[in-house]
Amino acid sequence: MGVFDAIGSEHHQSVHFGMDPASGLRSIIAIHSTVLGPALGGTRFYPYKSERDALDDVLRLSKGMTYKAACAGLRLGGGKAVIIGDPSEIGSDDLFLAYGRFVESLGGQYITAEDVGTTVANMEIVATQTRYVRGLLDEHCGSGDPSPATAHGVAAAQRAVAARLWGSQDLVGKRIAIKGVGKVGMALVEILSGYGAELIVADVKTTATEVAAREYGAKVVDVDEIHHVECEIFAPCALGGGLNERTIPELRCAAVVGSANNQLAVEDDGDRLRAAGILYAPDFVVNAGGIINIAAEEGGYSPDKANAMVERIFDNLTEILTTADRLDIGTHTAAEHVAEERIAAAATMEA
Repeated sequence: MGVFDAIGSEHHQSVHFGMDPASGLRSIIAIHSTVLGPALGGTRFYPYKSERDALDDVLRLSKGMTYKAACAGLRLGGGKAVIIGDPSEIGSDDLFLAYGRFVESLGGQYITAEDVGTTVANMEIVATQTRYVRGLLDEHCGSGDPSPATAHGVAAAQRAVAARLWGSQDLVGKRIAIKGVGKVGMALVEILSGYGAELIVADVKTTATEVAAREYGAKVVDVDEIHHVECEIFAPCALGGGLNERTIPELRCAAVVGSANNQLAVEDDGDRLRAAGILYAPDFVVNAGGIINIAAEEGGYSPDKANAMVERIFDNLTEILTTADRLDIGTHTAAEHVAEERIAAAATMEA
């Protein structure tokens, strides 16, 4: 499939390529939709094996951001950016300055923030070159690191799933297996420990799992074994694509509720989970806490306002689960249905 075919297959509005030879910047910004508002999405800095892998990733992620904002009820569209390379090797101030100029050149169609491989500090540098940055430090009236809000949203979604499956949102004693205890995963561990859940964790970084075990009493298993663990809820909180034709039959959980983007390797995997009797909470609904936290900057940011907005993920997911039951369709399909209805309604109002 050619580049234009790939872009057109998911109905993206535009895709932009930026580079700066002096700093080593090679970046792609994908704008999937601006029907509901400007396209908001973080910047992922990652050493992709090929430029085509980077393009495929940014296209998938930007589409997910459109659905994420729509399901969260936000007046924002979907976009995403990737920077190709290892941030530990080329992540200089000059690179982020050049990237800021790239974002500014789009005139506000795309608003950026941090993501995998980038930090709030990096975005502070980007913000010297463009107005279109969110999630900056508190002293700049920003919402800061979105990871705690994302984790809050995941926990709210897990409580919604518990209410659906077991008649109570109480997670005391529920076994929750968390794959990936980075910034979001560790914040989730802290929240769930406070809820009294029984935690099982895995991460390629043993320093992270050691903290989870020492501070929160989590059981540690190998990263290749975590999806085999018998549990009530499996929470993928690392990179996506982990739910596939091979791994789904190996799952021993009642539900999948995690923060990772693009958890389904292909759309059919949603149907495979349903056929296996596993309730799948669509990732772009569950992990919307970060974008909601950023949206809370509108009109002046306050943690209380942001927390109240993030907590609505409980109701948003409950609506999607109810829609799936009513239409007798998979939850992933129901989530897309809800998002597309909201986008279509907005497009009709603008026409």
